[in-house]
Amino acid sequence: MPHGPASPRPAPDLRAGPRAAALLLTLVSGVLLALLSVTAPASASGSGGEEENSNTVSGTLTNTATDGSPVAGVEMIARNAAGEEFTDTTADDGSWSIEVPGEGGMVEIELNVDTLPEGVELRQEDNVRDLNLLPGQSLPVLFAIGPDDRDVETAWDRVPGLVYSGLLFGLVLAPAALGLSMVFGTTGLTNFAHGELVTFGALITYLSNSVLGMPFVLSAVVAVVVGMAFGWAQDAGLWRPLRRRGTGLIAMMIVSIGLQFFLRNMYQYFTQGRLLNYDEYLTPAGRDVGGFFVFTSRDLIIAVTSIVVLAAVLLALSYSRLGRATRAVSDNPALASATGIDVDRVISVVWILGSGLAALAGVFLGFQLGVTFQIGQLILLLLFAAVTLGGLGSIWGAVIGALLIGILIDVSTLVVPADLKNAGALLLLIVILLVRPQGLLGRRERVG
Repeated sequence: MPHGPASPRPAPDLRAGPRAAALLLTLVSGVLLALLSVTAPASASGSGGEEENSNTVSGTLTNTATDGSPVAGVEMIARNAAGEEFTDTTADDGSWSIEVPGEGGMVEIELNVDTLPEGVELRQEDNVRDLNLLPGQSLPVLFAIGPDDRDVETAWDRVPGLVYSGLLFGLVLAPAALGLSMVFGTTGLTNFAHGELVTFGALITYLSNSVLGMPFVLSAVVAVVVGMAFGWAQDAGLWRPLRRRGTGLIAMMIVSIGLQFFLRNMYQYFTQGRLLNYDEYLTPAGRDVGGFFVFTSRDLIIAVTSIVVLAAVLLALSYSRLGRATRAVSDNPALASATGIDVDRVISVVWILGSGLAALAGVFLGFQLGVTFQIGQLILLLLFAAVTLGGLGSIWGAVIGALLIGILIDVSTLVVPADLKNAGALLLLIVILLVRPQGLLGRRERVG
């Protein structure tokens, strides 16, 4: 309800002129330049002398017919392309190792079946393996002995683990999907550069943790804060001037596509296209839950953090004064402005929150996808699918859609190859647009 002239309280002005935005963009560029300087490939000065290549093939023979006991005294033969033979005999623990001099190439490994102990038989008649060794490469070679006693996992056995991993991936996608939905709900902009905000969060975390040596938790906080600042700078320096000039949504969408490619190529330049990793929590120990799925302490931290952040943002947008103002701007910006709501201030806050949520998703995706310039490219269509499935402009729909998309793409690997798992989400996006364009919640008119 609008109040009298004396009732409004002064609020901090989140708007800033082009100078402030340009300054912050300069600072962000400086951060990325620092990332380039410290992640550039090391010089080759340390590789001065030539080392002789050593190719090694090895393995261990065990007999499943006697509960995996080692098979000793078996002759193993390696032949290189020139026909030279090198041999070894399995030790008491069944192990063997043969060094093959030269530059690699085709090597034939033979198990001499005549030296097998009495009653011990190969599982298959083939006792020869052909390998193509690279210079200096070492490879293990497997020869199965005894009956096959493996407990083969069925498709139904995989379902609980896939549902668990899908929910976890959905919780990681949900903050980014929520941020994308908030921006669309208040501005109508379909922001194709949103995925690059996710990548930005992962890169800043890597810079803080692996390069500057900050603890990972502090690095994650820094990434979210810098991501929020980056979102504010984008709005103040690019999107707000375009809105004030009356630029249409189609033209602004095309601008976002250009910004997407610009940022992605900048990330690739700064990281040299390499796959990077954080310094902490990369390989935590897993814990089995009744044989259904395996979880780690890192999974719990990611899930709890995502749930807490999502709950806080959803409750704030649903019940706070800012949330009511956001919904009013989403319904009718002109009417909201006429009732005393500072539309530009609300949109700036939405950009800040949405970019911070995208950066948080990037922090977590750095574990699952690795820190790479392609994170935004890999998940952008999944974010669009989540937002469309849940309902365009619906904050609750974005979260529900992200969870459903996460489960769908993981469970779909039961019937399709893992490389095609994202195709199911995109197919669902097409079906939703054909059957129910407003999404599951069907709240196209407002955010929330």
